[in-house]
Amino acid sequence: MNEAIQYVAHSGQLIFVGLVKADITFHDPEFHKREMSILGSRNATREDFEQVLSTLRQKKLSMDGYITHRVEFDELPTAIDQWLLPDSHVVKAIVEL
Repeated sequence: MNEAIQYVAHSGQLIFVGLVKADITFHDPEFHKREMSILGSRNATREDFEQVLSTLRQKKLSMDGYITHRVEFDELPTAIDQWLLPDSHVVKAIVEL
């Protein structure tokens, strides 16, 4: 989460979902250079998830640009080490069962 700011586009939004018990820090000049917004959300309701699933099923939103990596379950231990490297440019990874 501390490094997420570097992946946000100019005028983009960074949304942290969930709770972390540690401090989150970032380089302030980088934050201002990007003219970005940071939002926090603790959770979502069942209705929120149902709306998202409905939108995806109706193909109103394509996930192709977000899913950058796929791997079979038995390959996960090797893949996850690579995904943790900044050069991997993981946006969303799917583990197929």
